[in-house]
Amino acid sequence: MKVLYDHQTFTWQKYGGISRYFAEIINYFRLTEEVDCAVPLVCSNNYYILNYNIFKPSYPARTIGRIFSKRIQYSINKANSRIALSKGTFDIFHPTYYDAYFLRHIKNKPYVLTIYDMIHELYPDLFGKTNAIAEYKKTSAYYATKIISISENTKKDILQFYDIDEEKIEVIHLGCSIGKNSNANFLSNGHPTIYTDLRLPERFILFVGNRESYKNFTTLIDSIACILTDDSLFLVCAGSTDFSDSELAHFDKLAIKNRIIYIPVNDFILAQLYQKALAFVFPSLYEGFGLPILEAFSCGCPVALSDSSSFPEVAKDAAIYFDPLIKSSMEEAILKIIYDEKLRDVLRRRGYEALKDFSWKKTAEKTLSLYKNIL
Repeated sequence: MKVLYDHQTFTWQKYGGISRYFAEIINYFRLTEEVDCAVPLVCSNNYYILNYNIFKPSYPARTIGRIFSKRIQYSINKANSRIALSKGTFDIFHPTYYDAYFLRHIKNKPYVLTIYDMIHELYPDLFGKTNAIAEYKKTSAYYATKIISISENTKKDILQFYDIDEEKIEVIHLGCSIGKNSNANFLSNGHPTIYTDLRLPERFILFVGNRESYKNFTTLIDSIACILTDDSLFLVCAGSTDFSDSELAHFDKLAIKNRIIYIPVNDFILAQLYQKALAFVFPSLYEGFGLPILEAFSCGCPVALSDSSSFPEVAKDAAIYFDPLIKSSMEEAILKIIYDEKLRDVLRRRGYEALKDFSWKKTAEKTLSLYKNIL
């Protein structure tokens, strides 16, 4: 069976949950040799496909950004994906994001669409008047042979917004790439160490990822300000970009600027942060799945979560939940964890147990079964 994947997520993302998902299942298929995977890229600096040698760039990864802007990379890779589609030498097409450009070229070949969340539909005000991604997604979903939803909650949201037969949607959960045994392998293949010696505070709470509006970061900061009056306690923010001027001004206004630390990360460093944190806090208003939950579980990090969207489905009883819209609820949940060692031990054990339900092997095997069923 030959499956064609396209350029989309591997062009836009250097790091990120979507490109990690595709890299993991493609790598599994390559290792088992059950699927002949084609990824028609010309240029990409995506961390995961480079690390797994799924793609070998014509230029060293570190120089691609200096030679081509992201838009030029996208145009080049999109043209190459069109060529691969037009040749038709594949059995199934699996686009890596929602751009429906392929409909003009795919002819009568089946395709599978993965829908990660319905954030564009649930919070349209965050994405401007055009909201093109929502339109692309709807079109791609309508014509798809099968849809993969990464959680039952996302499936529910799909059915809320789309007039689609429920039988067309299959829920396939994600897996976890980061754990206690994450090591320097992630720093090979031209990926330099960001920090080799992490100088971390003894006691800190961890926040991971983007800080855009629906991630609810500002509410977290407001909720945690009183907690950070404990001079031994810090908030470490990992990944995404360094703090903006407006964020720094907000920290300063709350008199906690010197209690908040930003650290850029790779997988090796992220695993260390999870292992050393008192707790990982995930205050998002909405997530399609929530990969950082599994990462925290795998590293033995106690978790405090919003009680919304897919979180209870993934974490079950292995987390302390709070209402993401109520600051006092968030503060109370965080206080419970950081000052109760016995509770942290309980959450660690439950996290390890919950993690048994999720693996990239399961994700890939269920995806392979779906591929076989549509041929």
